[in-house]
Amino acid sequence: MESMGKKKPRPRRSFTPEFKAEIVELCRRGDRSVGQIAKDFDLTETAVRDWAKQAEVNAGERDGLTSSEREELAALRRENRRLREDVEVLKRATAFFAKETR
Repeated sequence: MESMGKKKPRPRRSFTPEFKAEIVELCRRGDRSVGQIAKDFDLTETAVRDWAKQAEVNAGERDGLTSSEREELAALRRENRRLREDVEVLKRATAFFAKETR
């Protein structure tokens, strides 16, 4: 029996940059509230607010990392993690071969 009052988590969806830009434009017009736009398009208010905030950062209207800077940072973090793993493997191999040659 499911507990009452708990909602199932919404599955993670992805949206095109064009769709996000269209939603942000609707927010900027000011005809409808963020909540109403989110409801009309079956989105969360948080997602709509985040998209609007990121659009302001990308346009230079607000401080923060632009989308391209965020992508670069994520790529660098992935590369850094991979390199740390490579170094760890090399350390273990070095220790193994040092023990073997004794």
